[in-house]
Formats: sequence, C-alpha cells, structure tokens
Amino acid sequence: MIVHRKYRVEKIRGTVSNLTLCGTTLLLGAQSVAHAADTLKRDEKKKKTHDPAIHQQGRPLPAHEEIDVVGQWQHRSPKFTAPLLDTPKSVKIISRELLDQTASHTLVDALRNVPGITMGAGEGGNPVGDRPFLRGFDAQSSTFVDGLRDVGAQSRETFNVEAVEVIKGDSGAISGRAGAGGSIVIDSKMPRLKNSLDASLGFGNAGYKRGTLDGNWQFSRTGAFRLNLMGDDENKAGRGPTEFKRYGVAPSVSLGLGTPDRVTLMYYHMQNDDLPDVGIPYDNPTFNARTDGAPRLMTAGNGAPVKVPFDTWYGLVNRDSDQDSIDMGTLRLEHDFNSHLHIRNTTRYSETSQNDLWTMPDDSQGNIYYGYVYRRLNSRVSTFDTAINQTDFYGTVSLLGFRNQFSTGMEFTREQGKNDTDTAYVNGVNVASGTNFTHCATALAFTSHTCTTLSNPNPNDMWTGDIRRTGNPNSTRMDTKAVYLTDTVTFMPQLLGNFGVRLDNVQSTYRAQAGEYGRGDNLFTYQGGLVYKPARNGSIYASYATSAIPPGNSVGQGADDISLGADRTGNIGSVLKPERDRTIEVGTKWNVLHDRVTLTGALFQIDTTNFKIATASGGISNGGSKRTRGGEVGVSGHITRDWSMTAGYSYLDARLVQAGGSGAAAGLMNGRRAPNTPENSLALWNTYDITPGFKVGSGVYYMGKVYGADSPTAPKYVPGYWRFDIMASYRFLKHYTLQLNIQNLTNKRYFTQAYVTHYALQAAGRTAFVTLNAHF
Repeated sequence: MIVHRKYRVEKIRGTVSNLTLCGTTLLLGAQSVAHAADTLKRDEKKKKTHDPAIHQQGRPLPAHEEIDVVGQWQHRSPKFTAPLLDTPKSVKIISRELLDQTASHTLVDALRNVPGITMGAGEGGNPVGDRPFLRGFDAQSSTFVDGLRDVGAQSRETFNVEAVEVIKGDSGAISGRAGAGGSIVIDSKMPRLKNSLDASLGFGNAGYKRGTLDGNWQFSRTGAFRLNLMGDDENKAGRGPTEFKRYGVAPSVSLGLGTPDRVTLMYYHMQNDDLPDVGIPYDNPTFNARTDGAPRLMTAGNGAPVKVPFDTWYGLVNRDSDQDSIDMGTLRLEHDFNSHLHIRNTTRYSETSQNDLWTMPDDSQGNIYYGYVYRRLNSRVSTFDTAINQTDFYGTVSLLGFRNQFSTGMEFTREQGKNDTDTAYVNGVNVASGTNFTHCATALAFTSHTCTTLSNPNPNDMWTGDIRRTGNPNSTRMDTKAVYLTDTVTFMPQLLGNFGVRLDNVQSTYRAQAGEYGRGDNLFTYQGGLVYKPARNGSIYASYATSAIPPGNSVGQGADDISLGADRTGNIGSVLKPERDRTIEVGTKWNVLHDRVTLTGALFQIDTTNFKIATASGGISNGGSKRTRGGEVGVSGHITRDWSMTAGYSYLDARLVQAGGSGAAAGLMNGRRAPNTPENSLALWNTYDITPGFKVGSGVYYMGKVYGADSPTAPKYVPGYWRFDIMASYRFLKHYTLQLNIQNLTNKRYFTQAYVTHYALQAAGRTAFVTLNAHF
C-alpha cells in the first residue's frame, strides 16, 4: 500500500431505520448489547485511553471507516474486527494510488503487485476470464466485491475500484466455502461528501486508447452522487491481432452521509468485445507417431512452450471472439445505534454472460513434431446470476471485563449458471472428432484452415467451416444459508485473541442431458489466533484457520476439483465429500520510521485433504492430499520524505503428497510440485519525488518456474522471468498531471499462464503510453 503523508479519512454512510431479513428483525438483543457498549464507553472515558485503530486526532471513528495510514487500514468488510497491524493474517492492500501509478487497469494487472499469485489458464470453463491462484489454490470462487461473493466468470476492470485487499491463508470462517489460499476483496468507489472531478485520457503504442471519468457531487447536506465511466481500446503489444475493447459505467448515490442512518444504491455495468490471445503450444516430451508417412521435423522437448517468433498467433480473425458483460445492482442499508454498535444489510443481484469463441493451439496429437498445429475451437456460452442478502451486526462491547470487537451476521445466497458450447464443422463433419482434422492428416484440414503451420500461421486465413450450437446445455445451482461470528478480544493491552466460526449450509444441483446430480453439505469452519504486542507499533501472531470446498464449488464458472456431475469415465463426483484445508501461520508486523513504514513477515503451512484423485482401479475417491509450506516478507510506506516503496517476496513449496492415478500412473505424481505455484516470486514498486511536481517510479517483478503439470514423464511448464516497468509524472497548472508508463521495458518474452496440458499464454511485449489526468 502506498500511504499518504497526511491522514485521509473517507466516510462511507447510508440510511435505514428498521432492517428485516425474511420477515425477522435482526437486532440480536441490541438493547442489552447497547447497554454494555455504553458502559464500555464510560469506562474508556474514565481511563482516558487512546486506541489509534479507533481514534484519529481524538475523534471516534466507526468501524466501517477507512484510514489510509500505514498499518491502520480499516477493512470495509465488518467481518474484520481489528486493524491491519493486529490482524493475525497476511494481508496486502493494493491502494487506488498504486493502481494509478502502475497503470493497473485490470485485476490481473493489479494482482501483479502481490507476490505468490499466479493466473490459471482455462479450457472449457472460463477459458479467457480471470482465474487467480493464491498460494497455489484457485481463488476464482473466493473473489468478493464489497464483501459479497462474486463467482461469475469475467475479466475484471479497475476503473471503479478504490482498493483491492488480498487476504492470504484459509479464510473459511470469514468468507465461507473455498478460500484455501485466501480471498480477494474488491472495494468499489463510493459517494463522498465533497465535490470532485477526475478525468484521464491516454494514448500509446499497440493502438492503446483509454479514457476515464470519476465525478462526485454533493447535492445536499447528507447526500452525494458518484459516477465512474471508462472506455478502453487496445491491442496486445507483439501478439498479432489480439485486441481488447471494453467500456463501463458505475453510478452510485448515498443518502444520510454523516448521520446514523444511511442508504447507498450502486449499479455497475461493464462489457467487452475482444479478439482474445490464443497462446503457444508446449514442446511436448511425448508424441503420437503418424501413420500417413508425414516426415517428423522436431524431436521431443522438455515441456516448455515451443520456440517460435514473438508475434506467432494461431487464431483465426474471422472466427475468434470474446463477448462478455456484467450487470450488478447493490442496495446497502446501515444504521449506527451509537458510536460502538452498527448494523448493515446488503442486497445484490448480478448477472454475468459470456459468449466466447477462441482457438486453442492443441498439441495433444503430436502435430507440432511434424510442423503443424491443430486450431481447436473452444467455446463457452454462459449466463450466470447471483442473488444475495447479507446482514452484519458489529461493533465493540465489554464482556466479562474484556474489550470485544465483534461481528456477527447471516447470509442467504442463490447462485445459478447455464452453460452450453459451440461446435465447428467443415463440410458437415465435426472437426473435433476422428483423426483427419485433429491429426492434420488430410488436405481438407489445411484448405479449410483448421490446421496451420507451426512456424508461420496466418491469422487472416479464411476458415471455411461453420459454427453450430452443440445443444448439450447444463445448469448448476448453489443455495447457501450461513451464520458467522468473528471477535477480537483484548485480554490485556499487550495480548489480543482473534476468533471466528461460520456454519454454511450449501445445496448444490447439476443438470445435464446425462442426468441430474445433487447434494447438500454443512460446512463448519473456524479460525483462532493470538496477537502479542511487545510495543505499540508492533505485533507477533500465531493463527490456525480452516476452509472447506464442496463439490460444485465454482457453480460451473471455473474448474472444479470435485464437480457434481460424471466425469469422462462415468465416475460421479457428487458422491464425494468436501475438500478440507487448514493453515497454520506465524508472523510479525511492525510500523517503523515514525509509523511511515510497515514491515511484515510470515511463515505458514497449508494442508489439504479430501481432494479428488483417481484410484489404482480407475475409480475416484477423496484420498488426495497436498501440503504447501512457505514464507513471505513485505515492506510498504515512505522510506524518506520523498521515497515510497511497496515490496514483497514469497517462497512456496507446494507438493502433491497423495496424487493418486490409475494403472501404471498410480503414485507417479506423489511428491511432485503442485500446479500454478511458483517457488519464488517478487514484486517491487518505488516512487521518488524529484521535485514537488515531478515524480518517477520503477517496478521490478520476478516469477519463478510455474508448472501446468509437474509430470515425471510429460511435464508442462513456463520458465521464470524478470519484468521491469518505469513511470514518470509531471504536475502542471495545479490541476493537471502528465504521466508516462512503460511496461515490460526490455520487451521480455515471458508467459503468464500455464495450462495443465495444451498451451501457455504469452504476455504482451513492451507497452508505452502517456496519460493526461485532470483533477478538480
């Protein structure tokens, strides 16, 4: 987190007088609790105590306010009951300032600033959307917007983002199902009691054009309206005809700001019309011998992407497309009983749609060894909607003589998705079946441009086939009812306890032509931690936390280790138990240099049990296990008056303890590295104020080797890389700033995603753009 030299407090308020959920008023004994809170208030006044997490310059602060001060970030989610310094977890805040300085316009860009995160590649489920991995665990289903789960497959933007919180380690007691590696919480921009206008317009190489508008207008003493707009059109530098076009609009209005009763209404719409990148095939160490007499041109490789020119692109311009949209409406009602007790109710309905056609350079048939690539069509036609209502009652009370910062609540969620695919045909023949097309073994495979050459593909080839809806739809639904409680207990000024429990009842249903499958699970998760404060500005902690991943966890929006339906061999996933995970973590956090800089460090171990494996006889069971051990260090803040830094390093050793396998493959993966888990990763961003109006910045990013599959016979991986970015900004005429960003300064060829079998996704080349920013 880049911090400011002065305190910045943003109030987020709304209005409500009575809150009911399903006809039952959720006050939970508010009168008796309020009495305890008033007693606590009198006691604190008598003692004349001053807690920097609750007060700012002597003024009480409600728990839901944000303080952008090093070490004192207050989470927008009330489920976090202590400031960052006293939270027994590894947490990284990507602030709006850091997003702007690094020109991080997408969630993928933003997460680059956090070590230990990789992006997974998809095939059928979410083939081109965001799929982040935290500490080697899929976090697509552990992504939240303003505290509410948002599973829908999409490519996320940051134009309406105030900050991104990355919470690492098991977070089941906080967020519910999934969350083995942690959670990603996106905080939206909210109305404020002020008038302001921010606009930007940028141009650069690779056809880069981007404009944004962020306006906030106070229309009454307690009311404000905010509007965020974005339009973006850019290519992917060095990656052929790849193009991204998107626009977004996000209006919001708040009433009752600065009063005990507040209401906020938000709407978000974003859509894109892209020509997606298609990736590079691996040089498979195994291959299929041809029977048509074609000469073999290559020898088996080691499992890295093939070496072809930087701009090699295997897609088809007249066939490939990615059209996605997201609509989200949110109503938030809040009431303060007093300065210590608060209640919040949030209702949201969202709908996400995907219509994707993209070419995967399929290496599975050994074509690359004969100089060919099969242009396999992958597609997804999907709609996904979420209806959710969540109520949080939180604050500070005195119980049994101890100070308790607590949060309790309930959640009701319905998530459902409908999916189908498209199929490619040439002369009425399905090109995905048989060997004539998949083995690039006939003239028609080339005259129809279903196959192309490995080293010189033409993206403008006119594919002569046709696309038909497969007509094999499926639907998935998950209903969740949950109750939870978290509490930070101050046993003494130097010792705090952090505890949390959550019970989720999840009911899942999967429907397809092959049949209907369903199951119900009660998921009990918990966490506990102790925080020792040897000094006001430091803490040492130890914690234990759990999570659970039920079958059908991604609701058809990603890749499930345990899907509800039958797999290709007819094994039924719905009979399996939920995956279980636990994290043991010890760490320390310190605010130093007069609280201008935060230093953090942590060691942890994550144990996973009950994940799905194939048995030696070819069946499936919950016999899999995995262990991840690692450590992290970080620094964030103002090193000097003019020099700011945010940096982190992560070490991960993730091993498949029991990976299963049938037949001759049984046990071969035991002890191998888990996919999507780099052993070493580093993220560093510096800025320096040369003059009051002239700032320069530099970024250094390192990612070690990442395996799609660490197979002893056929590994698939992308090599490690270093990336360097630079930035310079100049403020003039008081209201204007001109900013230059150059990303991937050395034009390094590297890969950002490693799919388990077929391909790896290559990153953009050198990208430079200039942005004119205006602030009023």
